[in-house]
Amino acid sequence: MKKCIIIIAVLLFSGGSFAQQNWSLRDCIDYALKHNIQIQKQEIANEQQKVELNSAKNKRLPDLSGTMSHSYSFGRAVSPKDNSYVSTNSSNSSLGLSANVPIFTGFQIPNGIELSKLNLKAATEDLNKAKEDISVNVTSSFLQVLFNEELCKVAKEQINLSKEQLGRITKMEEVGKASTAQVYEVKATLAQDELSAVQAENNRKLAILELTQLLELQTPEGFSIVSPEMEPGFGALSTPEDIYAQAIVNKPAVLAAQYRLQGMDKSIKIAQGAYYPTLSFGAGLNTRYYTMSGIDSRGFGRQLNDNFNKYFGLSLSIPIFNRYETRNRVKTAKLSYSTQALQLEESKKGLFKEIQQAYYNAVAAGAKFTSSKTAVDASEESFKLMRQKYENGKATSVEFNQVKMNLMKASSDRIQAKYDYLFRTKILDFYKGIGLAQ
Repeated sequence: MKKCIIIIAVLLFSGGSFAQQNWSLRDCIDYALKHNIQIQKQEIANEQQKVELNSAKNKRLPDLSGTMSHSYSFGRAVSPKDNSYVSTNSSNSSLGLSANVPIFTGFQIPNGIELSKLNLKAATEDLNKAKEDISVNVTSSFLQVLFNEELCKVAKEQINLSKEQLGRITKMEEVGKASTAQVYEVKATLAQDELSAVQAENNRKLAILELTQLLELQTPEGFSIVSPEMEPGFGALSTPEDIYAQAIVNKPAVLAAQYRLQGMDKSIKIAQGAYYPTLSFGAGLNTRYYTMSGIDSRGFGRQLNDNFNKYFGLSLSIPIFNRYETRNRVKTAKLSYSTQALQLEESKKGLFKEIQQAYYNAVAAGAKFTSSKTAVDASEESFKLMRQKYENGKATSVEFNQVKMNLMKASSDRIQAKYDYLFRTKILDFYKGIGLAQ
């Protein structure tokens, strides 16, 4: 019983610590990189390439094998006494040990090792790309949560304004300066504001759910993020050409394509290696034991000693004609090289297009953010004036609500433009090799 109480207490404490944790963008990215399934699969693929490299290096080592056999024979056989056929039984045992060392294989082994090294580098860059992709997705989801939290604050401010308006109009009704219809109109506005707040809260929860799913968390319950002070800076943006010059040397997708192109070159040399003769060194030991019914045989140990044999030698294999298999393998390897060269070029052009699009998106987002700030300032001034007129009875509730809705829309547009611009500028930094969480 005591043990159960301790376990429950530990679980409650761990659950409480999760609920109280506020996740920063850095925390989210680090956690996703450790727990994302796609990244784990890519890490396994990377380990497989390490095994392939080890296998390629081990081809230089000699291979050693032992053999052991024992057989029985029944029926007619040649008699060693008079060289005639007789019905007899015999048994035969043999033991052997052999080794073979490759000396020259047409440079296929060293080229194979280089190919495995390049494949490992490409797999490492594939892993880096997977990490970059999940980092971008987490950053986008994190900013979406911040955006929805800001909208929740705006919705609550609208509720507070409507409640304030309702309190004022109710007092005016009590003294006969407002009609019951006006009171119900403000109540309807308050109800609409509360409905908008509920929708904003639902959107916030859905954004948190999407983020926690990216993090591979079991549940979004108790999850909250740090709301940093993130105001966009409006420094001069680097040109797409400058960003591309930095990205081309560090982006994993391009590096992986380059390594695979170099690997295709090694594949051509491996295929061409089949044109060369191969030379290997071989050595071995063997012995045997034989018995035949009706014939006196020497003892097992003596036969093994008497029949003991040792050998070594060189083996040279010269290719002459193999139905054009080598020629076709070389052609296939060259075609694969051409395909990979096009893949590399496509990766470079795709990268430049992505940077161009990110740059112009950032420019547009910056302009939208600037104009949205101006719209908010104008809406706030308009709201102040309308509020004074409404309180003095010089404006109707319809006019007041319209100006209030305009202010809410301007505030929402500004928040959206803010986080859109933050995300776009972070993407540009990402292409320049700057971490998303910095």
